Amino acid sequence: PLTDSFTLMEIAVKATPLVMIAIGLSLCYLANVWNIGAEGQCLMGAVAGSWIAVVTNGTDAGPWVLPAMLVMGALGGALWAMIPALCKTKFGANEILTSLMLVYVADLIMDYLVRGPWRDPKGMNFPTTASFDPVATVPSLIEGSRLHWGAVLALIVVALATVMLGRTIKGFEIRVVGAAPKAARFAGFNSKRLVIFTFAVSGGLAGLAGIIEVAGPVGVLQPGISPGYGFTAIIVAFLGRLNP
Repeated sequence: PLTDSFTLMEIAVKATPLVMIAIGLSLCYLANVWNIGAEGQCLMGAVAGSWIAVVTNGTDAGPWVLPAMLVMGALGGALWAMIPALCKTKFGANEILTSLMLVYVADLIMDYLVRGPWRDPKGMNFPTTASFDPVATVPSLIEGSRLHWGAVLALIVVALATVMLGRTIKGFEIRVVGAAPKAARFAGFNSKRLVIFTFAVSGGLAGLAGIIEVAGPVGVLQPGISPGYGFTAIIVAFLGRLNP
């Protein structure tokens, strides 16, 4: 795959969601917060963003559609991540279990939508939405290829995460809380607020990756849009030593 331009671009297409999700997970793991449910957050981001594409399908919607889809995707993933975060901070529930179990809930919600109210009436009964309008798809970087602008956005996320971890108080707080909880308490860092923050950022990036995957290479919302990106990204994060 490293000797052909087409396959190199395909690697970039597959790397895009993995990088975005892994960045968010690395922030959680550095803070000793164990988000295992990025797969579900990715799916719910895809669902939330696709809602705009579905309701505007076939209309004369303007260029605002794609930015709105990206925002909704990030919000959908972040809100889904808030469930295990609040369960942990309010009730002491184990975030590994709650975030993981919510993956299956997200998968079933998406499955219900594409087989029910969002199913394309002209799709010969296949469980899929109608193909997204051009204004609801991520433009290609290179004409005739599947490489899209989401890859550039992933690199921007890498740069922002690197600056945050290395140059800001919030990055310092994440590393201190994860490495030395007692020292963090003496420093006045609030571990519960950090759980909320890291889960929100992680879920938001996973949701953004989900809607970019749907609006980019796939072009419709359907079962199987993620071949396990949220779980594979856990391995990616640790292979990168939790360093963006």
